[in-house]
Amino acid sequence: MAVLKVAILISGRGSNMQALIDAAHQPGYPAKIVCVISNLAEAEGLTKASKNNIPIAIVNHRDFKNRELFEHELDKRLKDFGAELICLAGFMRLLTPWFVERWRDKLINIHPSLLPSYPGLDTHKRAIAEGVKFAGCTVHFVRAEMDHGPIIIQAAVPVYPDDSEETLAARVLKIEHRIYPDTVLAIAEGRVNVYQERVFIADSVPPRESSINPI
Repeated sequence: MAVLKVAILISGRGSNMQALIDAAHQPGYPAKIVCVISNLAEAEGLTKASKNNIPIAIVNHRDFKNRELFEHELDKRLKDFGAELICLAGFMRLLTPWFVERWRDKLINIHPSLLPSYPGLDTHKRAIAEGVKFAGCTVHFVRAEMDHGPIIIQAAVPVYPDDSEETLAARVLKIEHRIYPDTVLAIAEGRVNVYQERVFIADSVPPRESSINPI
């Protein structure tokens, strides 16, 4: 089986990035991290990536007149590294429809809620305020609308009566570190298919009339 070439985009500490790197170091894992790219030179994750001998690059959005120019340079760097799948891991930039469509079904994100509930920021604060009994995280294919797109994998944790934002976030982060590598594994093994904006994970193929090829 060919090894899937994965690029990770970050803006901060790279917690989920490290989980993906650790998974890629496991024998037989069918994906390789070919680069870590940040829009911020001060992102802590760049240092972590370098320590793991992962090539890094900085594409500072402030160096470009608009988002389109920034994304064209980002796209060029990704192609130069031979990326086949992009993992957003705390990348704090909204991507334009041009970029999203260019990497359609090859661009995934992890979000700290059970989407479609609580897109955007302050997910744990909002969940606690509304008294939900379960929270969690979602890995999904990226679409132009923020925190939208076909859901690939989700995982849930209980919300306890005495939870704070910090305690709930820590509990959710643990399962983020599990399901993000699991998602990349499933994609690399060719078990993930998108049909009519729904994801199917199995050894089977989508219905015959689907025009979407397996990733």
